[in-house]
Amino acid sequence: MQLRPGFAITLNALALYALSGLLAAAFVWQFALDELPCPLCLLQRVAFTALAIGPVLNIVRGPQPRNYGLVIIAAVFGAIVSGRQVLLHIVPGDPGFGSPVLGLHLYTWAFVVFAAAIVASAVMLMLPAQFEGEKRDARLSWFAQGAVYLIITLTLLNAFSAFAQCGLQSCPGDPVRYELFS
Repeated sequence: MQLRPGFAITLNALALYALSGLLAAAFVWQFALDELPCPLCLLQRVAFTALAIGPVLNIVRGPQPRNYGLVIIAAVFGAIVSGRQVLLHIVPGDPGFGSPVLGLHLYTWAFVVFAAAIVASAVMLMLPAQFEGEKRDARLSWFAQGAVYLIITLTLLNAFSAFAQCGLQSCPGDPVRYELFS
């Protein structure tokens, strides 16, 4: 199967929009349901943000195998963090942390997404035509530009939210308020 660099950039932009949707959904969960993220949840958001570095680099500089490697490293980190949280709440009768979505808690869904990111990156690495020839057009499409700007905006909002929640100290294990505003 051949994959042109332009189509690979579109796929990377779609990945950024999916990651943006996940981070935005986490915000909705945080503010609409008044469920502050725990420290492991914050680390998972960091991992989702780190997942975005590879696609951003692929869009801005052209597809490169090392960018997919960065995605795999970030996804392994995220899978470790979310897997730890799953194991903390795997005991029968444990209600888990936060409200479930479609029967699974957000950290379980995060583990599934991190595993899918590893598989998707591995598949992209097996499509070498995207790495050959001209790296990319000097002009990015509005679709790709929008994906990059959206993930950057959501990353900054997440950083501010974490700072508001934890202040300059370590985050509480069971957060109940924003430290910055109390």
